[in-house]
Amino acid sequence: MSNLLKVFDGFDHFNRTAIGFERLFDDMLRVNSVQVQQSYPPYNIIRNSDTDYQIEIAASGFSEDDIDITLKDNQLVITGEIKNETTAEYVFRGIASRKFIRTFNLADNMEVKTAKMQNGLLVVDLEFHIPEEQKPKKIAIAKSK
Repeated sequence: MSNLLKVFDGFDHFNRTAIGFERLFDDMLRVNSVQVQQSYPPYNIIRNSDTDYQIEIAASGFSEDDIDITLKDNQLVITGEIKNETTAEYVFRGIASRKFIRTFNLADNMEVKTAKMQNGLLVVDLEFHIPEEQKPKKIAIAKSK
């Protein structure tokens, strides 16, 4: 961790010139300080266009009732837990069905459009909206007299 902090200490000049990006640098430090990476269930993040994204989570064995999706403070939290476990006696069980929690940090103007189960995948559609006041605007230069 100390090596990581030394690397980011070198970004002080960026911090001084990148007004409003303090949260970005804080998030980079926080995300990189996590020591344990969770690998279950596997997921994909797909960018279909500049404004449309998808998250696919391998949720084989889970039904719509077993998955909970919440969005709070730009954090998308997806939780899965099989509620009606079968009492079957398995000779071999290769499909994992353990409880999981996946958290995704979303950009400020990211909106969740839909969520659906599709061929064993949970597909969450996201859309990025840029408010009119945040869109780039041309600044006219006044002519001198």
